[in-house]
Amino acid sequence: MSDLSGTTALVTGASRGFGRAIAITLSQAGAHVVGVARDRSRLGDLSAEIGDGFIPVTGDAADPVLAGQLIDAYRPRTLVLGAGASPLSRPLPRQTWETFSRTWDVDVKHVFHWTREALLVPLDPGSVVIAFSSGAAVKGSPLSGGYAGAKATIRFIAAYAADEASRNGLGIRFTSVLPQLTPATDLGAAAVASYAARQGVEVHAYLAAAGPVLTAEQVGQAVLGLATDPGQDRDAYLLTAAGLRPAG
Repeated sequence: MSDLSGTTALVTGASRGFGRAIAITLSQAGAHVVGVARDRSRLGDLSAEIGDGFIPVTGDAADPVLAGQLIDAYRPRTLVLGAGASPLSRPLPRQTWETFSRTWDVDVKHVFHWTREALLVPLDPGSVVIAFSSGAAVKGSPLSGGYAGAKATIRFIAAYAADEASRNGLGIRFTSVLPQLTPATDLGAAAVASYAARQGVEVHAYLAAAGPVLTAEQVGQAVLGLATDPGQDRDAYLLTAAGLRPAG
């Protein structure tokens, strides 16, 4: 296991949900954390909680200029790509192209830009880039427009980057994480409510049938494991309340 003390971690989407939990966990593990998000107020709250080891950056994670500037400035040892848009929870006939494609314009675009920068600079050998996909990439998500396809593409981008890093001897690990649907985030809670309504059941009944709930803290610990264990070198992992397992 590697020690994160004295290293820099950069987390996009750090102001809420999984990103916030990941930023806190990596900071507690000794990393200096750079957190990127659009919400200045929430970043300020997170900065107050973490303290001097946290650098808040207010900006659009999908901006390629910002990605290049921050990669150059901080050269993170751990790069976690967790930013993303909340999809509109409606069935296909009630989507427009704009609502259907939103996650492509935010989630996929941001992972593409940051991954490209990590390869071009490149990051130092021993670095790891962790991109957040979703269990929807495997199971689909009929109430989320293009969300499932976008998340599947994020998984492909991480795999392609891992291959490029290997072919060029860069010594950078690239992987993607596919977390199960959980009400632990605002995005997940909205999706759970929508799917429960679609099935005609209460949210608590839907969750009871789905099994143990994945928490944001468990996500943070899973990312810490990926960041510190070079042996976790598969290009995609499913993440449930039971932990990480390689995606098939």
